[in-house]
Amino acid sequence: MVNEKLIVAGFGGQGVLMIGKMVALSGMENGMEVSWLPAYGSEMRGGTATCSVNVSDEPVDSPMIQKPTALIIMNLPSLLKYESWAVPGAKVIINSSLVEQEPTRTDIDVYKVPFNDLATQAGNERGMNMLVAGAYAAITGSITLQNLYDAIDHTFVDSKAKFAEGNKQMAKLGYDYAVEHFSK
Repeated sequence: MVNEKLIVAGFGGQGVLMIGKMVALSGMENGMEVSWLPAYGSEMRGGTATCSVNVSDEPVDSPMIQKPTALIIMNLPSLLKYESWAVPGAKVIINSSLVEQEPTRTDIDVYKVPFNDLATQAGNERGMNMLVAGAYAAITGSITLQNLYDAIDHTFVDSKAKFAEGNKQMAKLGYDYAVEHFSK
């Protein structure tokens, strides 16, 4: 049974909303019930951005999430705000390139990934959001890498089709990093 309740949080411009959208689309590609609820400050780039994503094999009762089973934390203010929301045992994926502070809770599973550093090393800073989505797929298993590839193919069409392959490469990089560093 899959019933993932994900909150993605960070600064505007980090691809937070696209990460959530790709997780939701990937769930749809897998035949799951999904919801995606974006929220962002009026400042947009540089302001706060969050989104809530439900991926479930049963109908989603509400797009609002107050007890997430997973968090993707892209900056320190997001850790400070959302850490307490997570259910015990939640998977908390932290952008260790920007968040040096340790979570205070010991009843959550923490995965630190240097997303900014990896994107810079790959020469594709704009593709960092796909790198994050790939790592999320590997860590949680609520979506697959193939579902993510399919979502990329359906999102990057027409004039944006030229970006599909680069985004798939970034998703694979994030997925492979998570498998290498967090497989048991």
